Amino acid sequence: MAEAELLVCVKCRAGREIPDDGQRPGELLADRLMDARPEGLRVIPVECMSNCDHGCSVAFRGEGRWTFVYGNFTEDDAALVAEGATLYAGTPDGLVPWRSRPEHFKRNCIARIPPLTTATATAPKEAAE
Repeated sequence: MAEAELLVCVKCRAGREIPDDGQRPGELLADRLMDARPEGLRVIPVECMSNCDHGCSVAFRGEGRWTFVYGNFTEDDAALVAEGATLYAGTPDGLVPWRSRPEHFKRNCIARIPPLTTATATAPKEAAE
């Protein structure tokens, strides 16, 4: 099975005032996930996921898999994120059964995006001349 990716927004402030020289909650979460890298996943820090009103945000993605974006995490949720990411990595299509998902993932899904395939990535119809 191909390795999946865990994207972590490092710009997230989680609704807090953070001094310019302070470490943001998103950075702390990414650091903790890199230290305890979930099996079968590559952890990738990203600049901004434009989900600023919903706590720290993460995304799970992989070739031929559904992509999921989740929010409302804090820097203390590394173990929870790793658990959800490991479940995701263990599926061939990214679809973790609802009952198998940790409660946080059931309630805090921001987006569910179908896999990019030749069937879903068709070119626009040519304009008639």
